[in-house]
Amino acid sequence: MPLTPRAAERVARESATQKFEPATRALTIDWGVDPARPLHPEQVRRWAEAIGAALACRRDAEALACRRGVRPEPPANAPELLVVGMDGGRWQGREKDPETASRWHEDKVLTVSSYLPGDGKGPEHGGRAPAKLVTTQVATARDAAAFGPLAAAEAERRGLRTAKVVIGLGDGGNWIDPLFARHIRPDARILDWCHASQHLWDSAKAAHGPGTPQAAQAGERLEALLWDGRVAEVVEALRAESHRLGPPTDSDPPGHPRRVLATDAEYFTRHAAHMNYPEYRRRGWPIASGDTEAAVKQVGKRVKGSEQFWSEEGVEAVLTLRALWLCQDERWSRYWANRPAYVK
Repeated sequence: MPLTPRAAERVARESATQKFEPATRALTIDWGVDPARPLHPEQVRRWAEAIGAALACRRDAEALACRRGVRPEPPANAPELLVVGMDGGRWQGREKDPETASRWHEDKVLTVSSYLPGDGKGPEHGGRAPAKLVTTQVATARDAAAFGPLAAAEAERRGLRTAKVVIGLGDGGNWIDPLFARHIRPDARILDWCHASQHLWDSAKAAHGPGTPQAAQAGERLEALLWDGRVAEVVEALRAESHRLGPPTDSDPPGHPRRVLATDAEYFTRHAAHMNYPEYRRRGWPIASGDTEAAVKQVGKRVKGSEQFWSEEGVEAVLTLRALWLCQDERWSRYWANRPAYVK
C-alpha cells in the first residue's frame, strides 16, 4: 500500500515517538480509518521500518562519502565551541545471543552540541556558565567500527573543521576513547566529571565501608583534590588504599573492595590527561556529559523495554528515525520537505 509524503511523515513521526500499537491507534483516528477495515500495527511496523531503512541507507552513504573525502557542508556560521559525546544504551533482540544467553544488546548514541563558552568565573562569582545552543544525534545498533564513520560524518556536518574549539566529552568507556582518537581528534578530551566523581566515592566506600564516617571524609577529600586538578594525588591515594587491601584475587567477585580500588587506580591513571578540570572551567567549557546521557535515555524510551523485542534490521530503522526526530536543527522538517512522492 503506497503512502503520500504527508502520510509517510505521519507514520514515521508516530513510530519514532511511541510503540507501534499506540501509533496505530493515533493513525486510525487521524485518518478516519473504516472500522470494518482496521489498520494493523504490523502494517505500521512495516511502513516505519521501510522508511527508517531508507533513511539509514542515506545516512550510511553520506558516511561513506565522508570517508572518501566528500564531507557534508558545515554550518554557515562556525561554532565557537563544539562538544561531541558518545555513550551506549540497551535494546532486546528476538533471539538470545548463543555466547551470552542474553537478548540484550548495546546501541550507540552520538551527540554533537554547539555551545557559547562561559566566562570562566564560576557561579560563586556571578559568572556565566557554558550555554548550549543546538544538539543533534545519531543512533545505531551496529558495532563501534561501524559507528565511528557515522560519528565522523555528523561531526563534520556540525562544523568539526571550522569550530574554534572541539571537545570530546564522555565517560571513558573502552570503545569511546579509540573512536575519539580515530574519527574526531578533538582539541581536548574531557572525562565526564560525574563519572569521575562517582568512581572516587565508590573507592572511598570500598576502602572504608559504605555508610561510614571515614568513607564520607575520604570521598569529600578525594573529590576536592580532583576538582582542583590534583590528579596525581588522587592516584597516589587510591594506590595506597589498594596496596593496603592487597591485589584482587580470582575468587574476588565483581564489586569486591580490592577489585574496585585496583580498577579505579588504573582508571584515574589512564585518564589523568583528561581531568584538568580547573583549566576546563577557566576556559568556560562544560565538564559533564549530560547532553549525551539525556540523549541515550530519550533514544531508550522508544526501543528499550522488557516487552520490546527487535530484529537487527527493525531496531536500526527505528533508531535512525528516533535520532532524526530528536535532532534540534529542524533536520526532520527539511528531510520530509524533500521526500519522494510515495513509499511502500
